[in-house]
Amino acid sequence: NWRRLGYIDQLNVFLGAIVALSLLWSMRTDIQPGFAWHLSGMVTLTLMFGWSLAILAGSLALLGTTLVGLNDWSGLVPSAMIFIVLPATLTQIILGLVRAHLPKHYFVYVFVNAFLAGGLIAIIVALTATALLLAAGAYSLDKLSDTYLLFLPLMFFPEAVLNGWLISIMVGFKPHWVGSFRDEEYLHGK
Repeated sequence: NWRRLGYIDQLNVFLGAIVALSLLWSMRTDIQPGFAWHLSGMVTLTLMFGWSLAILAGSLALLGTTLVGLNDWSGLVPSAMIFIVLPATLTQIILGLVRAHLPKHYFVYVFVNAFLAGGLIAIIVALTATALLLAAGAYSLDKLSDTYLLFLPLMFFPEAVLNGWLISIMVGFKPHWVGSFRDEEYLHGK
C-alpha cells in the first residue's frame, strides 16, 4: 500500500525501518572471507509494509550497506534477489496460506507468520545462496560444508526470535505499524 507513505507518521516508520535494517545488516559475523552472516529482518519488514514496500526498503538498505563498503558492488543484484526478494516473496506466500487455512488468532499470526516463517525463510535463503555459489563454481561443496553449512542450523532460532519478538511488540504497542495485522480480524471476539 504505497499510499501509507503519504502519511508523515507512516513515512517516518518506513524510513526508520530502512535505517534499522541497515544497522542490523552492518552487525555481521564474518565466517571466512566472502562469507558473512547477519540477521535479515525481511520477514518483519514484509509483514509491516507488504511485498513491494519491503523490497524497496530492503533495496535501499542494501544500497546503503554497499555504499559504506560492507557489500561488493558486483554482488548487488544477486544479493538483492536472494536476500531481499526471496524472503519478501516467501513471507507474502506464507501470510496468504496462513490467512486462508488457519484460524485468525493473535498467537497464530505471531507464531506462524513471524516466528516460524522467520526461521524457515532464513534456512531457505541460506540454502539458496549455497546452491547459487555451487552452481557458479565459486566454492566447492567440501569448502561450503566445512564453513558456511556448519552454521545453517544455528540460523533458524535467532532469525525466528528476532521476527517474532519485533512483531509481538509492534502488534501490542503500535498495531498500525504492521500493515498485515488488523485488530478487528485477529483480536475482537477472540
